[in-house]
Amino acid sequence: MKNIKDFDIKGKRVLVRCDLNVPLTENGKVAEDFRIIQVLPLLNYLRSKGAKIVLISHLGDPKGKKDSKYSLRPVAERLWQLMGGVKFINETIGTKVEIQTNLLKEGEVAFLENLRFYKEEEENNLDFAKKLSRLGDFFVQEGFGVCHREHASVVGVPRYLISFPGFLLEREIKVLSWIMTTPERPFVSIVGGAKVLTKTRVIEKLLEKSDYVLVGGKIANSILTAKGICVRDHWSEEDIKLKEDLKNLKLTSPKLHLPIDGVISLSSLRENYLRIGGVGSLKRDEDIFDIGPETLEKYKAIISTAKTIIWNGPLGYFEKEEFREGTLGIIKAITSQDAFTVVGGGETTEIVIKEGSDDKFDHLSSGGGAMLDFIANNGLPGLKALD
Repeated sequence: MKNIKDFDIKGKRVLVRCDLNVPLTENGKVAEDFRIIQVLPLLNYLRSKGAKIVLISHLGDPKGKKDSKYSLRPVAERLWQLMGGVKFINETIGTKVEIQTNLLKEGEVAFLENLRFYKEEEENNLDFAKKLSRLGDFFVQEGFGVCHREHASVVGVPRYLISFPGFLLEREIKVLSWIMTTPERPFVSIVGGAKVLTKTRVIEKLLEKSDYVLVGGKIANSILTAKGICVRDHWSEEDIKLKEDLKNLKLTSPKLHLPIDGVISLSSLRENYLRIGGVGSLKRDEDIFDIGPETLEKYKAIISTAKTIIWNGPLGYFEKEEFREGTLGIIKAITSQDAFTVVGGGETTEIVIKEGSDDKFDHLSSGGGAMLDFIANNGLPGLKALD
């Protein structure tokens, strides 16, 4: 890939695609600014070289309609607090935006409105991509978290502009490529969370590369159901689809470790009911909402041997206090270990930051789905577009 450091960008407009899809509070303020801080090194570099910076991003899923609760204005305000010189433009394409970006002074930043206010973004409409490309002389992809999506701002814009990977994107690629090719062993992978169907291929790949794969969360429950260990009255469409996907997954692999017990409650969570039991002891209307103490001890023992650890997805229904022990125990085990540690996924990263453990991980990936797709597919559409 080309390197932006090899080009003279003084006085040039540099269109930067970021992933600033950050959580907001109820009163519309930035609740957590991890992703904003991650793009500052690139923005400060561009500013130092006299570039005119045009930032584009999405926020939430407004489904192609303008909706004030999905406005990027609060994100622009937080960026202004961090670096100054930021102008928010409440539109994304059009003559007005082209004029305003052309009038930028060297070192100034124009922050445009939500890309997903236009349905053409997610449709990968090339006319929309062409309109975006008129806002820059060069393009930098700094949104690793969106590189798995074939959207106009990800794969369309590079058709029209000389394009580069950003500093954050380069670091993500370097770390994940190293982990998947030459990790220091033992290499332990931990997979949790709720996005079941997207993770079966990832587990398959990790079983090839890792020494141990530890599974928790909803993905573990679905695998146990498909194996017939957790007996249910009915199968969801997701469980049926998963059973098909699991045909290629080596469930008997000695590398694969599933929960042996769990924190169990009613599926509806309507009553104050809680018990700890074996994964095969589920009764009617019950479900597993966290890994149990025996599973946690088993996983901690495996983690204690690791030299490389990669983790994506909480091990339980972390939103409720009574189902946090598994995830908190895993954080403590990982951060106590002398190993190269990587955590990815918006929810997982958010948990780590809230627990004050972010500085104890070697790398916090800015992308969850992108990290998993990179592992599963050895590449991403947004990276290929840069070539």
